[in-house]
Amino acid sequence: MSRQLALDTLALKSVPRFARTEYSLEYQQPGLRRTAGPEPDTNAVLRDLYARWDLDFLWTVQDGLRTDWLQWGRATDMGHAEYASDGSDLRKPNHCPFDTVEEVWAFDAVKEYGLPTMAEQVAAYQEWLATKRRDFPDQLCTGGYYKTIVSGAIQAFGWDMLLEAAAERDKMEKVFDSFYRRTKFHMDAWAQTDVEAIIQHDDFVWTAGAFMRPEIYRSVIIPRYAELWKPLKRAGKKVLFCSDGDFREFAADIVAAGADGLIFEPVMEFGEMVEKFGQSTVLVGSAVDCRDLTFGTWDTVKAAIDRSLALARTCRGVILATGNHLPANIPAPMLEQYRAYLQANRSR
Repeated sequence: MSRQLALDTLALKSVPRFARTEYSLEYQQPGLRRTAGPEPDTNAVLRDLYARWDLDFLWTVQDGLRTDWLQWGRATDMGHAEYASDGSDLRKPNHCPFDTVEEVWAFDAVKEYGLPTMAEQVAAYQEWLATKRRDFPDQLCTGGYYKTIVSGAIQAFGWDMLLEAAAERDKMEKVFDSFYRRTKFHMDAWAQTDVEAIIQHDDFVWTAGAFMRPEIYRSVIIPRYAELWKPLKRAGKKVLFCSDGDFREFAADIVAAGADGLIFEPVMEFGEMVEKFGQSTVLVGSAVDCRDLTFGTWDTVKAAIDRSLALARTCRGVILATGNHLPANIPAPMLEQYRAYLQANRSR
């Protein structure tokens, strides 16, 4: 594990082995309890876990001092499915507080939720980052923001009301702009810290691709990403764009807007991403699918690892990961085979 290896990868420098990350290792709770005893020091447990997995990069974001929008205004908690092994993350959805699309079109995220002062937010981000670096000194911990333009609208309105309101592009653009302005405040704050890399998370598509007209993405959403990233790029930060779903249709637009890296799921075919962006852009992902790890055979998983490594060796910058998380129900023998095999074969 090497923080410097991750930094060199983001800079597209030559490295001796591929950088590595994984998502949701923390959900492997039975293993954590066996390692740490009945009352574990969570950070110590995670340090041991990340060391065992030889991770160089941690996917971390922080939405600022007013993270819980329900404390400050109207928002729709869509709940959370049972993902942890003990079901502790199950959360029931609440009622959407918006009854009409007219209420959505009149919404302003900055006015609704407010913002701290810039000085307060910069200091809070720097303190948060210092804590992360202290707790996980061997990994690169990114800054970043989760509830960006489309994800912010999903958080506020829920899917049904968002889809209905987004049918009117002109009326919805000023609403999206309010989420952009709120996100821009946080990007300006991150730019004033000494963070090296930022993850801009925005789940702006579905597994099947775009759920709005492509013109809306190209004229309303992605140009605003470019504006979000200008202060970060001026400050020398690397910008990694992350979304669930299939955004291949817009990947080139996002890179042109200024993204230094793309974080994606296996639905974004790894070979295609390598062919199009392997010489210009950091790719965070692989051909490995968590569904194969959970329900498939080792031969299938090994073939996906071997294919990922062969493709990655043609790229300038790759951080290997299973791009749709490692859920708690992956059989322990399969998880261990995956860890050990990839660890033993990740040289450039």
